[in-house]
Amino acid sequence: MNLDIASLLSQYRCGALTPLALVEALLPSLEAPDEHRVWISRLPADTLRDYARALAGRSPDDLPLYGIPFAIKDNIDLAGLPTTAGCREYAYTPERHAFVVQRLIDAGAIPLGKTNLDQFATGLNGTRSPWGACRNAFDPAYIAGGSSSGSAVAVALGLASFALGTDTAGSGRVPAAFNNIVGHKPSLGWLSATGLVPACRSLDTLSVFALTAEDAEAVLTVAAAFDAADPFSRPVAGHGFDFGSAPAFRVGIPRANQLNFFGNAETERLFGEAVARIQSLGGQCVELDLQPFLDTARLLYEGPWVAERHAAIRDFFDTHPEAPLPVIREIIGGARRWSATDAYAYGYRLQAAKRQCDGLLAALDCVLMPTAGTLYPIAEMEADPLRLNANLGYYTNFMNLLDYAATALPAGFQKDGLPFGVTLFARRDQDGPLLRLAARMQRAAGVTAGRGPLPEAWSPPRLPGGQVRVAVVGAHLSGLPLNGQLTERGARRVAATRTAAKYRFYALPDGKRPGLIQVAEGGAAIACEVWEMPLAQFGSFVAGIPAPLGIGKLELEDGSQVNGFICEGLAVAGARDITGFGGWRAWLAARESGG
Repeated sequence: MNLDIASLLSQYRCGALTPLALVEALLPSLEAPDEHRVWISRLPADTLRDYARALAGRSPDDLPLYGIPFAIKDNIDLAGLPTTAGCREYAYTPERHAFVVQRLIDAGAIPLGKTNLDQFATGLNGTRSPWGACRNAFDPAYIAGGSSSGSAVAVALGLASFALGTDTAGSGRVPAAFNNIVGHKPSLGWLSATGLVPACRSLDTLSVFALTAEDAEAVLTVAAAFDAADPFSRPVAGHGFDFGSAPAFRVGIPRANQLNFFGNAETERLFGEAVARIQSLGGQCVELDLQPFLDTARLLYEGPWVAERHAAIRDFFDTHPEAPLPVIREIIGGARRWSATDAYAYGYRLQAAKRQCDGLLAALDCVLMPTAGTLYPIAEMEADPLRLNANLGYYTNFMNLLDYAATALPAGFQKDGLPFGVTLFARRDQDGPLLRLAARMQRAAGVTAGRGPLPEAWSPPRLPGGQVRVAVVGAHLSGLPLNGQLTERGARRVAATRTAAKYRFYALPDGKRPGLIQVAEGGAAIACEVWEMPLAQFGSFVAGIPAPLGIGKLELEDGSQVNGFICEGLAVAGARDITGFGGWRAWLAARESGG
């Protein structure tokens, strides 16, 4: 059974499936021997049936995640099951769901259980668990990635439609790459941390694993909401220019001598193919100096942020010193060597690094890079856990420190059948464009999703854009005298098109501006450009438009309506009708030639 969101919703709408029937179909797999060590705990079958029955009489048209099954990393609260954070001695049973879990259930989603993880979300490999090393969905001899290992494998194996993870240093991205699924690390503060056992509270974000980027956006539109109880929570912000849907966009590619595949020629080949793929989609590739980002990454484990991991579980860690696994005890125990003075000093270093890295991204829409350079067998990881784990974070450790959004997505298979993934990242609040570009790249790659076929494309609910589109017909056109009023407000041209054939066009008496008038008959299509600008800038733009011009609704030739320049009818008395020229540029050219 295909568990992608669009397929399930389609079957629910036509009556071919019910949530209860889905639960019954999933139970044999959920109750089978857990050979991949996906789960720490699962809800009883009767509880799953109760969740499904609660949807009776409801509709997928009213609940965006109606009957969609999901898994939850076991450092996120699900009422009725213990939250262990990967440590039996730490476990507690919450009385209420985490904020995000509650939102998903309220939207119709069905929780299945709690998934395996690197203990206290400390690690990128998935082997650091008392429940055993989580095993890769494609070859159980290989690591699944971590720390959100079980969540990723649950989706890849077709046990859940999506899963919640967390991400501090790559835990929501590396497991996605190793299991051929999508992993989205949202902008910091978008997903509430109420009900989360944190790793580094100032850096953490819950993350989303899904079969496709479209599914991830559908989940994110539900999960992302302001939570007053979480002091780090903030409202979802508009993303601005939607480079993910644009025919052309600017993408940074790390310099060749800064790429590191740790001796794996196959992943190097696959990354080259991913670069060619993004170029075929309109990506204008620009070489990016990755060194400042790599330097920032070292601050995470070589600086005092490890003390934040200790702060998250200090009471337990200090009173139960033998409970954590030895490697976890070594990492978190290292917090004691850092002072408050060190924390401030490194905070200043991070602020300087962010200024530099943000500057390098200013001319780019996004960056493409590997999610991880290579993939290790479990035996190798357990023999050299610190060094190999550090290798896994080469491309991921800087992201949360710098407050960026990122989407990991499948990018092909090595000759040995193991998956490879790439990551798109951008400055914060660019989640929507990242997911849409990831969807295009996933389709272009044409690989499977998890262990199953690639689901058909669909259009999920969209994250808010925070943009306003404005059609211009005169002096605001590209290269003309007033175009700077658009560009200085961060506007970008998204289309050169024409209006619907229902307008007359006039050269106003001052000779500098045209006037566009809608007519009942005798109209024509007029050349125009559509620009997109941040909503916050729109008011000042409109306020600066002098009479007799103004902004109203303008119909384009495809039938859509956008904001656009219109003119008061009385103002065209005595003005020259230039409709026959078809546009302002053509009129200017004719006037200059004496026409």
